[in-house]
This record gives sequence, structure tokens and C-alpha cells, in this order.
Amino acid sequence: MISGFAAYGAGASDPVKTVGPNACAECHKQEAEAWKSTHHFKTFREMPRNTKAKEIADRMGVRRIKLESLCLNCHFTVQQKSDKAEPIAGISCESCHSAGQDWIKVHSGFSGKTAQTESKPEKETRWKLADSKGMIRPSTLYRLAKNCYGCHVVPQEDLVNKGGHNAGSAFELVSWSQGEVRHNTWHSKGKDNVLASAARKRMLYLVGLGVELETALRAVGKATVRKAYAFLMAQRADRARKQLDAAAKAAPNIPEIAKMVEFSHSAGLKLNNERALTAAADGVSKQLSDINDKYDGSTMAGLDGLIPGSDKFKGTARKAAAVN
Repeated sequence: MISGFAAYGAGASDPVKTVGPNACAECHKQEAEAWKSTHHFKTFREMPRNTKAKEIADRMGVRRIKLESLCLNCHFTVQQKSDKAEPIAGISCESCHSAGQDWIKVHSGFSGKTAQTESKPEKETRWKLADSKGMIRPSTLYRLAKNCYGCHVVPQEDLVNKGGHNAGSAFELVSWSQGEVRHNTWHSKGKDNVLASAARKRMLYLVGLGVELETALRAVGKATVRKAYAFLMAQRADRARKQLDAAAKAAPNIPEIAKMVEFSHSAGLKLNNERALTAAADGVSKQLSDINDKYDGSTMAGLDGLIPGSDKFKGTARKAAAVN
């Protein structure tokens, strides 16, 4: 199952290289406290006891939710212990930022110096090395969003058609990232849980829509029967490309948006069309990579009227604790 999920960008970290949230919390105390108030944290205890989850598990032949990969990929953080992989937390740091064994010491090491004495070139080199070792940082927004949508758009046909699982969340990257999961406290040294800037929200909105489209196109391509999963994924793809078409008109100075829409219409949203749909998704992916590398949102003010406001945020962000 893990390989199938990974094909959609689902955030299943390598259990062998997973260090666990406690390792991150040694430095990121405020961020860890914000996480503990989220559904991502609570799923570790609540999900296996959930009546709907048990019903889905029964239909799928899953006897123990915390021990079978069909559920582990998206609902838990899994770590290799001795001869088996065990869930150690809900959806946690490494679910989004990737398993940390290879990069955790690099990213926090200040090039062998301190935060005050490390030079800017040294810092840039350190971040590049951490990136090369697999770390997914907020600046690599496309990769980060792929992890979100890899689970929030369910990447398994039978899980929906047979198990009765939802086909995914009504997911939108601005409203979900700025709600209860927000933990933007590092740069303020824990004094404030900072809302994303206007420019950052534009990037979140645009990249989120693009990844929604890419993920849904791939899902339609993988669908094998004319049942709920295929229909619902086709609907997601169609909705996303309509929203991107509106974004292209609102920000005509970003040609990559119109190109994503063009790719999305290059393949029919139908069964037995995987090759064309995969090619379309690959085209969308290339544009998203270019957007991530070329833009910072500052030239995308035309998108502001399309971006959900704070009344749409998913849950309430934790207020940072007072820091002496």
C-alpha cells in the first residue's frame, strides 16, 4: 500500500528514518505545543476508536487500524522499532517535512557555530544541504503541498468504493494552513503565531489549487471502475481547473496559471485514459515547480479577491505563549 500512496505524493515518511516528534520538540517547543491542540495530534488516540473508522476498516478487512499500512500512511507517524514499524504519533512534523534522520542535525547545527556567529553564506549552504538530504521546508511550498493533498485527496480507489471512506477533505491550502495547524512561531522566537503575509497567502492559494488539480488528474487516471471514486475525482479536477481559470484571468501576468489550465483540458476526465491524464498532471507539475522557483507572491495581488478570508479558516490557531 505504501508504494501506491507514495505515487500520489502522500506524506508517508520512511519509518526507518523517522526520528519522532519529540526530537523536533527539543528546539521547536512552541510549534510542538501548537501541534498538540490539532486534529493531526489527536488522531493517534481518537481515530482507532472512531465508529466510522471502524466501519471502514471492517469493510476493507483491516483488523487493527494501528497495525495495517492502509490506515498508517495518512493517519499516523510510523517509526521502525526492532523488526517492525510502529505508530508513535498522529500526523506530526515528519508527515509534512519528511523523515528527519538524514537532515535533522544539519538543519539545526548552525554550521558548527551559533545562530549569532553563523554567516549568511554558511546558513544558505546549510539549508541547501538539509534540502538535499530530504528536508521539506516551508519555502519548498510545492513539495509541502504535495504531502497535504496526498492524503486530503484520498489516493486509493477501493477505500472509497468499497470502504465508504470520503474521497477527501474539502481542502484548501490557505484556510487549512492558517487555522489550527498554524505554528509560525519560530521567527518571532515564540512571541507570536504569525499569520501568513498577503504574498504568502497568494502562493498558498495558487500552489494549493494547482496541486489539487494535479492530484485529482492522477487519481482519475488510476480509477478503474465507474463508481464513486472516479466520479468524485473527476469533479475535483473539473472544479480545480475552473478555479485556476478564474485565477489566470485575475493574474494574467503569471502565464504559468493559464498553462496549467491548458494542460488540464488536454486529457478527458474518463476511465482508461491514464497515459493522457498522467501527461496532463506532469505538465501541471512542471508549471507548479516553476511557480515555486520564480515567484514569491508579491506580483499576484490580482488573486486577493479569490482567497478565502479568516472566517473560512479551519479551526483556531494557537496563540503563542508569553516568552520572557
